[in-house]
Amino acid sequence: MGNSLKAIFAFVPSNKCQKYLLEDLEEMPVDKMVDLSGRQMRRLPVHICSFRELVKLYLSDNNLNHLPPELEQLQNLQILALDFNNFKALPLVVCTLKQLCILYLGNNKLCSLPLELRLLQNLKTLWIESNCLQYLPEVVCELSLLKTLHAGSNALRSLPPQLQCLQELRTIWLSGNLLSEFPPVLLDMPFLEVIDVDRNSIRFFPSLAHLPGLKLVIYDHNPCRNAPKVAKGVRRVGRWSEETPEPRKRSGAVIEITLDEKPLLPAAAKTEPE
Repeated sequence: MGNSLKAIFAFVPSNKCQKYLLEDLEEMPVDKMVDLSGRQMRRLPVHICSFRELVKLYLSDNNLNHLPPELEQLQNLQILALDFNNFKALPLVVCTLKQLCILYLGNNKLCSLPLELRLLQNLKTLWIESNCLQYLPEVVCELSLLKTLHAGSNALRSLPPQLQCLQELRTIWLSGNLLSEFPPVLLDMPFLEVIDVDRNSIRFFPSLAHLPGLKLVIYDHNPCRNAPKVAKGVRRVGRWSEETPEPRKRSGAVIEITLDEKPLLPAAAKTEPE
Protein backbone atom coordinates (compact mmCIF):
# COMPACT_ATOMS: atom_id res chain seq x y z
CA MET A 1 0.00 0.00 0.00
CA GLY A 2 2.87 2.34 0.80
CA ASN A 3 4.43 1.99 -2.67
CA SER A 4 1.05 2.51 -4.32
CA LEU A 5 0.56 5.76 -2.41
CA LYS A 6 4.01 6.92 -3.40
CA ALA A 7 3.26 6.17 -7.05
CA ILE A 8 0.14 8.36 -6.81
CA PHE A 9 1.82 11.16 -4.87
CA ALA A 10 4.66 11.28 -7.40
CA PHE A 11 2.22 12.93 -9.81
CA VAL A 12 1.24 15.64 -7.32
CA PRO A 13 3.64 18.61 -7.19
CA SER A 14 2.49 19.95 -3.81
CA ASN A 15 5.15 20.37 -1.14
CA LYS A 16 3.30 17.99 1.16
CA CYS A 17 3.27 15.16 -1.39
CA GLN A 18 6.91 15.77 -2.34
CA LYS A 19 7.85 15.64 1.33
CA TYR A 20 6.03 12.31 1.66
CA LEU A 21 8.04 10.86 -1.21
CA LEU A 22 11.30 12.06 0.29
CA GLU A 23 10.37 10.76 3.73
CA ASP A 24 11.19 14.10 5.38
CA LEU A 25 14.52 14.43 3.57
CA GLU A 26 14.76 18.20 3.83
CA GLU A 27 18.51 18.65 3.96
CA MET A 28 21.26 17.03 1.99
CA PRO A 29 22.54 13.88 3.76
CA VAL A 30 25.97 14.04 5.30
CA ASP A 31 27.24 11.29 2.97
CA LYS A 32 26.04 13.31 -0.06
CA MET A 33 23.99 10.35 -1.29
CA VAL A 34 20.27 10.01 -1.99
CA ASP A 35 18.73 6.61 -2.75
CA LEU A 36 15.15 6.72 -4.06
CA SER A 37 15.24 3.29 -5.68
CA GLY A 38 12.16 1.09 -5.81
CA ARG A 39 9.58 3.74 -4.92
CA GLN A 40 7.32 3.40 -7.99
CA MET A 41 8.01 7.04 -8.82
CA ARG A 42 6.88 8.50 -12.14
CA ARG A 43 8.41 11.90 -11.40
CA LEU A 44 11.60 12.88 -9.67
CA PRO A 45 10.86 15.18 -6.70
CA VAL A 46 12.35 18.50 -7.81
CA HIS A 47 13.45 19.26 -4.24
CA ILE A 48 16.30 16.78 -4.72
CA CYS A 49 17.82 19.12 -7.29
CA SER A 50 18.44 21.70 -4.56
CA PHE A 51 21.08 19.44 -2.99
CA ARG A 52 23.84 20.97 -5.07
CA GLU A 53 26.68 19.13 -3.36
CA LEU A 54 25.10 15.73 -4.01
CA VAL A 55 27.59 13.12 -5.27
CA LYS A 56 25.46 9.97 -5.64
CA LEU A 57 21.85 9.70 -6.79
CA TYR A 58 20.14 6.31 -7.12
CA LEU A 59 16.80 6.26 -8.94
CA SER A 60 16.76 2.60 -9.95
CA ASP A 61 13.62 0.49 -10.20
CA ASN A 62 11.02 3.22 -10.62
CA ASN A 63 8.66 4.24 -13.44
CA LEU A 64 10.58 7.28 -14.64
CA ASN A 65 10.56 8.27 -18.32
CA HIS A 66 11.79 11.85 -18.02
CA LEU A 67 13.80 14.05 -15.64
CA PRO A 68 13.29 17.71 -14.67
CA PRO A 69 15.60 20.36 -16.16
CA GLU A 70 16.49 21.36 -12.59
CA LEU A 71 18.69 18.25 -12.44
CA GLU A 72 21.35 20.36 -14.13
CA GLN A 73 21.99 21.99 -10.77
CA LEU A 74 23.69 18.80 -9.53
CA GLN A 75 27.07 19.61 -11.03
CA ASN A 76 28.96 17.60 -8.38
CA LEU A 77 27.15 14.36 -9.17
CA GLN A 78 29.51 11.45 -9.86
CA ILE A 79 27.14 8.45 -9.80
CA LEU A 80 23.69 8.41 -11.37
CA ALA A 81 21.59 5.24 -11.47
CA LEU A 82 18.62 5.27 -13.86
CA ASP A 83 18.43 1.53 -14.48
CA PHE A 84 15.14 -0.40 -14.36
CA ASN A 85 12.95 2.51 -15.46
CA ASN A 86 10.95 3.38 -18.59
CA PHE A 87 13.28 5.68 -20.49
CA LYS A 88 12.87 5.48 -24.27
CA ALA A 89 15.44 8.25 -24.70
CA LEU A 90 18.16 9.50 -22.41
CA PRO A 91 17.09 12.90 -21.01
CA LEU A 92 19.53 15.49 -22.34
CA VAL A 93 19.82 17.06 -18.90
CA VAL A 94 21.91 14.02 -17.89
CA CYS A 95 24.54 15.08 -20.42
CA THR A 96 25.03 18.37 -18.54
CA LEU A 97 26.36 16.54 -15.46
CA LYS A 98 30.00 16.72 -16.49
CA GLN A 99 31.45 15.20 -13.30
CA LEU A 100 29.65 11.89 -13.81
CA CYS A 101 31.99 8.89 -13.48
CA ILE A 102 29.41 6.10 -13.41
CA LEU A 103 26.11 6.03 -15.31
CA TYR A 104 23.62 3.18 -15.04
CA LEU A 105 21.09 3.02 -17.89
CA GLY A 106 20.40 -0.71 -18.00
CA ASN A 107 16.95 -2.26 -18.28
CA ASN A 108 15.22 0.62 -20.00
CA LYS A 109 13.86 0.97 -23.56
CA LEU A 110 16.69 2.89 -25.19
CA CYS A 111 17.18 2.45 -28.93
CA SER A 112 19.94 5.06 -29.20
CA LEU A 113 22.00 7.53 -27.21
CA PRO A 114 22.21 11.28 -27.87
CA LEU A 115 25.30 12.90 -29.38
CA GLU A 116 25.40 15.11 -26.29
CA LEU A 117 26.66 12.10 -24.33
CA ARG A 118 30.12 13.06 -25.58
CA LEU A 119 30.06 15.89 -23.05
CA LEU A 120 30.52 13.36 -20.23
CA GLN A 121 34.28 13.20 -20.59
CA ASN A 122 34.82 11.99 -17.01
CA LEU A 123 32.68 8.89 -17.50
CA LYS A 124 34.54 5.68 -16.60
CA THR A 125 31.72 3.14 -16.34
CA LEU A 126 28.66 2.92 -18.59
CA TRP A 127 25.90 0.33 -18.18
CA ILE A 128 23.53 0.10 -21.16
CA GLU A 129 22.63 -3.59 -20.90
CA SER A 130 19.09 -4.88 -21.49
CA ASN A 131 17.90 -2.11 -23.75
CA CYS A 132 16.77 -2.09 -27.42
CA LEU A 133 20.07 -1.18 -29.05
CA GLN A 134 20.61 -2.71 -32.50
CA TYR A 135 23.98 -1.04 -32.81
CA LEU A 136 26.47 0.45 -30.38
CA PRO A 137 26.06 4.23 -30.64
CA GLU A 138 29.28 5.71 -32.01
CA VAL A 139 29.11 8.49 -29.44
CA VAL A 140 30.23 5.90 -26.87
CA CYS A 141 33.56 5.82 -28.71
CA GLU A 142 34.11 9.47 -27.77
CA LEU A 143 34.15 8.78 -24.02
CA SER A 144 37.92 8.82 -23.79
CA LEU A 145 38.22 7.78 -20.10
CA LEU A 146 35.77 4.87 -20.32
CA LYS A 147 37.14 1.77 -18.57
CA THR A 148 34.10 -0.50 -18.32
CA LEU A 149 31.30 -0.95 -20.85
CA HIS A 150 28.31 -3.19 -20.14
CA ALA A 151 26.29 -3.63 -23.36
CA GLY A 152 24.89 -7.13 -22.91
CA SER A 153 21.35 -8.28 -23.67
CA ASN A 154 20.72 -5.93 -26.56
CA ALA A 155 20.49 -6.74 -30.29
CA LEU A 156 24.02 -5.79 -31.35
CA ARG A 157 25.30 -7.46 -34.52
CA SER A 158 28.63 -5.64 -34.72
CA LEU A 159 30.81 -3.01 -33.07
CA PRO A 160 32.03 0.23 -34.68
CA PRO A 161 35.74 0.39 -35.61
CA GLN A 162 35.98 3.67 -33.70
CA LEU A 163 35.80 1.65 -30.48
CA GLN A 164 39.56 1.13 -30.64
CA CYS A 165 39.94 4.83 -29.81
CA LEU A 166 38.94 3.98 -26.23
CA GLN A 167 42.46 3.24 -25.03
CA GLU A 168 41.42 3.28 -21.37
CA LEU A 169 38.82 0.54 -21.92
CA ARG A 170 39.66 -2.57 -19.93
CA THR A 171 36.40 -4.52 -19.68
CA ILE A 172 33.68 -5.06 -22.27
CA TRP A 173 30.57 -7.19 -21.65
CA LEU A 174 28.64 -8.19 -24.79
CA SER A 175 26.76 -11.25 -23.57
CA GLY A 176 23.34 -12.00 -25.03
CA ASN A 177 23.58 -10.09 -28.29
CA LEU A 178 23.34 -11.13 -31.97
CA LEU A 179 27.03 -11.23 -32.89
CA SER A 180 27.63 -13.75 -35.67
CA GLU A 181 31.38 -13.16 -35.70
CA PHE A 182 33.91 -12.08 -33.14
CA PRO A 183 34.05 -8.25 -33.41
CA PRO A 184 37.21 -7.48 -35.45
CA VAL A 185 37.78 -4.18 -33.65
CA LEU A 186 38.50 -6.05 -30.40
CA LEU A 187 41.54 -7.62 -32.07
CA ASP A 188 43.07 -4.15 -32.29
CA MET A 189 42.59 -3.33 -28.61
CA PRO A 190 45.66 -4.80 -26.82
CA PHE A 191 44.76 -3.05 -23.56
CA LEU A 192 41.55 -5.06 -23.02
CA GLU A 193 41.60 -7.26 -19.91
CA VAL A 194 38.12 -8.85 -19.96
CA ILE A 195 36.08 -9.75 -23.04
CA ASP A 196 32.64 -11.34 -22.60
CA VAL A 197 30.86 -12.55 -25.76
CA ASP A 198 28.81 -15.25 -24.03
CA ARG A 199 25.44 -16.17 -25.57
CA ASN A 200 25.93 -14.91 -29.09
CA SER A 201 26.04 -16.70 -32.47
CA ILE A 202 29.79 -16.79 -33.08
CA ARG A 203 30.89 -19.88 -35.04
CA PHE A 204 34.62 -19.23 -35.26
CA PHE A 205 37.07 -17.49 -32.94
CA PRO A 206 40.28 -15.86 -34.16
CA SER A 207 43.41 -16.06 -32.05
CA LEU A 208 43.54 -13.67 -29.11
CA ALA A 209 47.08 -14.65 -28.15
CA HIS A 210 48.46 -11.31 -29.35
CA LEU A 211 46.48 -9.29 -26.78
CA PRO A 212 49.02 -8.70 -23.98
CA GLY A 213 46.55 -7.24 -21.49
CA LEU A 214 43.95 -9.99 -21.74
CA LYS A 215 43.16 -11.82 -18.48
CA LEU A 216 39.74 -13.37 -19.10
CA VAL A 217 37.67 -14.24 -22.17
CA ILE A 218 34.14 -15.62 -21.80
CA TYR A 219 32.82 -17.22 -24.99
CA ASP A 220 30.41 -19.86 -23.68
CA HIS A 221 27.05 -20.61 -25.34
CA ASN A 222 28.19 -19.89 -28.88
CA PRO A 223 27.91 -22.42 -31.75
CA CYS A 224 31.69 -22.24 -32.18
CA ARG A 225 33.88 -24.85 -33.87
CA ASN A 226 36.96 -23.85 -31.92
CA ALA A 227 38.10 -22.13 -28.76
CA PRO A 228 40.02 -18.85 -29.03
CA LYS A 229 43.75 -19.22 -28.67
CA VAL A 230 45.08 -17.11 -25.81
CA ALA A 231 48.42 -16.35 -24.23
CA LYS A 232 49.66 -18.29 -21.23
CA GLY A 233 47.87 -17.35 -18.01
CA VAL A 234 44.71 -16.06 -19.68
CA ARG A 235 41.55 -17.71 -18.38
CA ARG A 236 38.98 -18.93 -20.88
CA VAL A 237 35.38 -19.81 -20.06
CA GLY A 238 33.66 -21.92 -22.70
CA ARG A 239 33.92 -25.16 -24.65
CA TRP A 240 37.31 -26.90 -24.44
CA SER A 241 38.54 -24.11 -22.15
CA GLU A 242 40.59 -26.47 -20.00
CA GLU A 243 42.23 -28.19 -22.94
CA THR A 244 44.07 -27.15 -26.08
CA PRO A 245 42.28 -24.58 -28.26
CA GLU A 246 40.81 -27.42 -30.34
CA PRO A 247 38.72 -30.37 -29.07
CA ARG A 248 40.51 -33.68 -28.61
CA LYS A 249 39.78 -36.41 -31.10
CA ARG A 250 39.91 -40.15 -30.48
CA SER A 251 38.97 -42.69 -33.11
CA GLY A 252 37.28 -40.00 -35.14
CA ALA A 253 34.96 -38.94 -32.31
CA VAL A 254 35.00 -35.51 -30.75
CA ILE A 255 35.09 -35.58 -26.98
CA GLU A 256 33.63 -32.46 -25.44
CA ILE A 257 35.19 -31.18 -22.27
CA THR A 258 32.94 -30.36 -19.32
CA LEU A 259 31.95 -26.73 -19.45
CA ASP A 260 33.36 -24.30 -16.96
CA GLU A 261 30.79 -22.41 -14.98
CA LYS A 262 30.62 -18.80 -16.02
CA PRO A 263 31.81 -16.48 -13.24
CA LEU A 264 29.29 -14.03 -11.96
CA LEU A 265 29.22 -10.64 -13.61
CA PRO A 266 30.22 -7.73 -11.45
CA ALA A 267 27.60 -7.22 -8.76
CA ALA A 268 24.72 -5.01 -9.73
CA ALA A 269 25.38 -3.17 -6.50
CA LYS A 270 26.59 0.31 -7.35
CA THR A 271 30.32 0.76 -7.38
CA GLU A 272 32.39 3.73 -6.42
CA PRO A 273 34.28 5.84 -8.97
CA GLU A 274 37.99 5.32 -9.06
